[in-house]
Amino acid sequence: MQTDRQPVIILVRPQMGENIGAAARAMLNFGLTEMRLVDPRDGWPNPRAVAMASGAAGRVLDTARVYPTLAEAMEGVDYAFATTARGRELTKPVFTPATAMEQARAHDGRTAIIFGPERAGLENEDVARANAIVTVPVNPDFPSLNLAQAVLLMGYEWGRDTLPPEPAPQGRRPAGEIAADRIEIEKLGDHYEEKLQAAGFFFPETKAPAMRLNLRNMWSRLTLTRGDVQILHGMLRQLTRR
Repeated sequence: MQTDRQPVIILVRPQMGENIGAAARAMLNFGLTEMRLVDPRDGWPNPRAVAMASGAAGRVLDTARVYPTLAEAMEGVDYAFATTARGRELTKPVFTPATAMEQARAHDGRTAIIFGPERAGLENEDVARANAIVTVPVNPDFPSLNLAQAVLLMGYEWGRDTLPPEPAPQGRRPAGEIAADRIEIEKLGDHYEEKLQAAGFFFPETKAPAMRLNLRNMWSRLTLTRGDVQILHGMLRQLTRR
């Protein structure tokens, strides 16, 4: 993913190192790596941010830059989105996160997403510097999101078209989570049929063919992983162990 096409994440006057670290984790979840901080309350660097960021510290926090003002933090930015849940008297386009990130992907220049301090959010003077407003359509009686949640939502919408469409592509899944194939299901059915036959399950003899058919049909209807198949084999071996 080209970093010069990613939105810059600007945190304006963030108050707690833990929230900066959590925002960094949310960013890296969706491939975003450029963070800019405007006048962080507790100074910078902040060990609490590093502790909360975990694996994102090296990729995001170590390269984060600090600026005294929002105007300076917007260096090189051509189009900026201000995130806010409150109504504003400022006349600007208002987007949802999804439509905002569609605009960001289509924009030729550098874009930024601006987030306000945890307690009160962005001030009008901050919002005035942005080109558009982003508001998340949430419960109007409780529209408050914490900083990391807001960053996560925007990151998700940004990454929707650039990250893998599946939560865990098959090549990256543990072997036990891969869907069992037809042969594995057939062998599982054979194992159960053999043990059930030895236990006298298929009785009376006249009904045995239909019982075997129904059992085989049941196995084919189940959506099993390779791990599931191994567990079922193991359960049967344990139950029939002499």
